[in-house]
Amino acid sequence: MTKAAIRLLSAGSIEPGLVAAVSAYNARGAQQATITWATTPAIRKHIASGDVFDIVIAPDHAVDEFSQQHKVAGDKRVPVGRVGVGVVARNDVNVGDISSVDALKQAVLNAESVVFNRASSGIYVETLLKKLGLYDRIQEKTKRFDNGPAMMEYLINGKGNEIAFGAIIEILMFREQGLKLAGPLPPEVQHWTAYVAVPMVAAPNAAGAQSFLHFLATAPAKALFAAHGID
Repeated sequence: MTKAAIRLLSAGSIEPGLVAAVSAYNARGAQQATITWATTPAIRKHIASGDVFDIVIAPDHAVDEFSQQHKVAGDKRVPVGRVGVGVVARNDVNVGDISSVDALKQAVLNAESVVFNRASSGIYVETLLKKLGLYDRIQEKTKRFDNGPAMMEYLINGKGNEIAFGAIIEILMFREQGLKLAGPLPPEVQHWTAYVAVPMVAAPNAAGAQSFLHFLATAPAKALFAAHGID
């Protein structure tokens, strides 16, 4: 009898590490885990509409929300890693120095367009631009996308002096496709998003969820995430 799959609902910012971890877990042959990718706002919609998965992997603060709603078992969360925010541009764009807040502000003002998503990193970027007094000044040249991959695809096929903000680990996934990491945000405004995995209260495959979470907590699994730039 074929065992039921372990269904994961996960944020995309940790994709390379989670893909590697799922591959390693599935190679053990006990059960197979599958991944449904979604931004944090989309994960909220899944949860609110009553969709049920075995495990949710999302930012810690979002898991707090789901736990308060009694949708996930917040006391059983397993840390996955944290991801910072960086600036990305096509290889032919000279972004210049962004190592200080003043330099970052100038790069944003000099850009012909400023691009970011509506996922966790994009929500932070919007808050940061407002805090730096830039948001209203650049509204006409701002472009938003629902998720990181859509944003990256736009950049790859774009033109002119465009810069974008995104999760560093996601940016690095597109290094071979004409994009570069111009640099991380300056330390004083850097934002780290901690991701955790947690079982859903109504998980159809509770035993499988427990097994996969146990694997995520092991040293080999943590090493797979670290190897893909997820602290």
